[in-house]
Amino acid sequence: MDISLFQWGQFITLLLISLALGMDAFSLGIGVGMGKLRLREVLSISTTIGLFHVAMPLLGIWIGHTLSSVVGDIAVLIGGGVLIALGIHMLWSGFTQEEKQSQLYTKGFGLILFAVSVSLDALSVGFSFGLIEVNQLLAVTLFGVTGGLMAGCGLMIGRSFGGWLGDYSEIIGGVILILFGCKFLW
Repeated sequence: MDISLFQWGQFITLLLISLALGMDAFSLGIGVGMGKLRLREVLSISTTIGLFHVAMPLLGIWIGHTLSSVVGDIAVLIGGGVLIALGIHMLWSGFTQEEKQSQLYTKGFGLILFAVSVSLDALSVGFSFGLIEVNQLLAVTLFGVTGGLMAGCGLMIGRSFGGWLGDYSEIIGGVILILFGCKFLW
């Protein structure tokens, strides 16, 4: 089984991007986890977030494919610009340390809204991936697994330790997205 250097490089790149995207779920999970959730609720929330981390990039990829046929070569520049803008937004949120809403409805519509809110970044990245050549199955699989696991870890840490990691994780995620956005532009 011969795996080329390009495939390993793409895997590592996608893994780092999935970690960056999971930072939102992780940091918000810490705040929500401080509400002393039961393990069943942690599993439900993290599974839902993982599923939305698959669905949202797929929607973004579809939109990106549609747009790339219209825009052409400029599509790669747009995709890189979206990643950079997303990273800057995450940095801004991390540095301004806006008060995050820790109240969460763990069932029904509230859970769906929470999952959508932490998966919007994945929609934007999926849009970028619809504009460039990337292994989309690998990307959405990594996004889903990583998003779900990071949300679960954040919820469990929040249950145990409190909120100091949340602010730093969003800053790290923003830096990673900016770096990969710049990679697409140059």
